[in-house]
Amino acid sequence: MNLFTKCAEFTAAQQIRDAGLYPYFHHLESRQDTEVIMEGRRRIMLGSNNYLGLTVHPEVVAAAIEATERYGTGCSGSRFLNGTLDLHIRLEDELASFLGAEAALTFSTGFQSNLAIISSLCGRNDAILCDRENHASIYDACRLSYARMYRYRHSDMDDLERALAKLPLDSGKLIVTDGVFSMSGDIARLPDIVRLARRYNAAVMVDDAHGFGVVGPGGRGTASYFGLEHEVDITMSTFSKSLASLGGFMAARSEIVDYVRHTSRPFIFSASIPPAMAAAALAALHVIEREPERVERLAALSRYMRAGLSARGVAVKDNGGADTPIVPFYTYDLIPTLTAAKKLYEAGVYVNPVLPPAAPEGECLLRTSLMATHTEALLDEAMDIIRDVLREP
Repeated sequence: MNLFTKCAEFTAAQQIRDAGLYPYFHHLESRQDTEVIMEGRRRIMLGSNNYLGLTVHPEVVAAAIEATERYGTGCSGSRFLNGTLDLHIRLEDELASFLGAEAALTFSTGFQSNLAIISSLCGRNDAILCDRENHASIYDACRLSYARMYRYRHSDMDDLERALAKLPLDSGKLIVTDGVFSMSGDIARLPDIVRLARRYNAAVMVDDAHGFGVVGPGGRGTASYFGLEHEVDITMSTFSKSLASLGGFMAARSEIVDYVRHTSRPFIFSASIPPAMAAAALAALHVIEREPERVERLAALSRYMRAGLSARGVAVKDNGGADTPIVPFYTYDLIPTLTAAKKLYEAGVYVNPVLPPAAPEGECLLRTSLMATHTEALLDEAMDIIRDVLREP
């Protein structure tokens, strides 16, 4: 079999294109905001992870421009060698302080952050216990680590405990979970996870990509939401969502961070975050610290959106009552989901389709995500369009 035979035989995407239902790679012609110009037309943006609306904040934009003028466009090397700026150090110090951690370390992308952390800390003699709905980067990190991976059913603490009970008490064990799950918007059962971790001598890592800036006092994330800041061993998050930039970071005890800094191949052999991205993330962090009401506003809009969709007869996915900005609603089967996404796009509302394997067969979703800068009037306009599209035969 030729190496590229699989490429020629891959027809799924083309079949969807031929049906006129291809939902991917629409191109933006404006800033990432509550309303965008996409392929020549105004669309209400309900598919962005720009949760606090900071990608267009004047201070964040100005910081990126100033850093480019001062440092240039890139660092041309890894953090390990010539690629560390004073800006990187300042960003790490302020992230650690914001989260009440001893230390923090930045990475070039959020995906790379999980690869770097997990593959460094876990090895062949260790075990990783992974929620089935964790992000793909966690799964790839588990493979890269060569540790044994045990997948437990989503938020099923009995299943997690069964897996933990089979492992030697003195073996290396890491329970890793999303804080806020990206497809459903529900929050990890972190108090139960911490309780089991202490009982079975395991460490806990939270991927807070969708929790940082979103939940907890002042947006400090899932551990803070539950008052467990000192019970979680590692917090990871990304800059591409609430921090309006590109990159990622970990926060943990100093010795953990220092170990990853000196042993992680994805960290050592990757170029550092460009100056503009580091400066933008730092400026966004300052806005979050100064304006915690943005986090409260986001939660209020989440409640408004869920109530509004339900009142319009749209079946919103239950997320356990969490005020997270991810508000999915059921469209069930593949073709109706793609059809609804296309009709919404044509009617001026951008949403993200959630298809297998990201959703179980027969449980496809359209995922909406909110920004603190949305208005109720704009959400009402979007929800009316969603109602009308879903009512069409």
